Amino acid sequence: TEIDWKAYMEEVEGFANGTLDYMQLKGETGPLVYPAGFVYIFLGLYYATGRGTDIRLAQYLFAALYLLNLLLVFRIYWRTNKVPPYVFFFMCCASYRIHSIFVLRLFNDPVAMAILFLAINLFLEEHWSWGCLLFSLAVSVKMNILLFAPGLLFLLLQRFGLLGCIPKLCICALLQVVLGLPFLLVNPVGYLTRSFDLGRQFQFRWTVNWRFLPEEVFQNRAFHTMLLLTHLAGLGLFAVHRWHRPQESILVLLKDPAKRKPASPPLTIIFILFSSNFLGVCCSRSLHYQFYVWYFHTLPYLLWCTPTTKLAHMPKVLLLGVIELCWNTYPSTVCSSLSLHICHGLILLQLWYGTAPAPVMHTTSSSRRPAAISKKAQ
Repeated sequence: TEIDWKAYMEEVEGFANGTLDYMQLKGETGPLVYPAGFVYIFLGLYYATGRGTDIRLAQYLFAALYLLNLLLVFRIYWRTNKVPPYVFFFMCCASYRIHSIFVLRLFNDPVAMAILFLAINLFLEEHWSWGCLLFSLAVSVKMNILLFAPGLLFLLLQRFGLLGCIPKLCICALLQVVLGLPFLLVNPVGYLTRSFDLGRQFQFRWTVNWRFLPEEVFQNRAFHTMLLLTHLAGLGLFAVHRWHRPQESILVLLKDPAKRKPASPPLTIIFILFSSNFLGVCCSRSLHYQFYVWYFHTLPYLLWCTPTTKLAHMPKVLLLGVIELCWNTYPSTVCSSLSLHICHGLILLQLWYGTAPAPVMHTTSSSRRPAAISKKAQ
């Protein structure tokens, strides 16, 4: 269970010994392929655990991170008031895979996600600059956080307009430059190609979601391009028809917010960010077992954010159970990978049809009522 931890420690040990060329930082499982934030955080863990030798202490630290992550997630769900209380049992106690990712395998994925959930909490409190700073820090630990980026960009445009969101984007970019500066000064090409390699090939034997495909199709560049185009199309459709008000042009986001209608309530923030990430997960070129933490804690919201009757609760719990079963099937099989895609497809259909905007009424009484609700929401 400590293979990845040892590899992480070997990667940061080179930096501790003065190596600043990213091409020279390697571990047991291969070269270092994460941005600079990962190096600094795991360097701290390297020294805190006796140069990585005290794995038991590292597990205690990750157990504390697990509890902190739950606290941050619960605070987000408290703001939504959507998910029934009994579902939190499944989030806390019913996932062997998530416990393994945090406390047994000590992956960097939960570190990135915990920072991301802290950033979302700041967004909900309208601390957008600090939230962008922490969002960028999460990206610097692992690039999967970029799956939330389309949703965040939409939110920044929605809140601040085109000119107003530029300083927030600069915060994100500046932190990446500052963190990567020691490596950029020595070998900028090596740092950028290794830490932000979007074209990296994945091994077929580790895939959870595409096991039912032949390996030659899985490795084919045309297949990767098709997934990318599907991802972009999905983001475009959700941005225009689900994230945005149907009675307004999407181009209104470029205007000064003072000239627009009041901003949406915090619930929209969560829906946009979580659905943006989920679309990326559905279209991923490969999902490995540790990637489950990318969206595990968002699944209850995605399932219960739409209107739910009493009879509909059980199928949603069943979906959670099937997804968990797929992620606990090792090695993955044709059946488990197909089942995972079917579950993802059902959630996408629910998000699309369950959040369809209500038709706009043009009577006098209905035109006054939304204004009163909007005023109250402010």
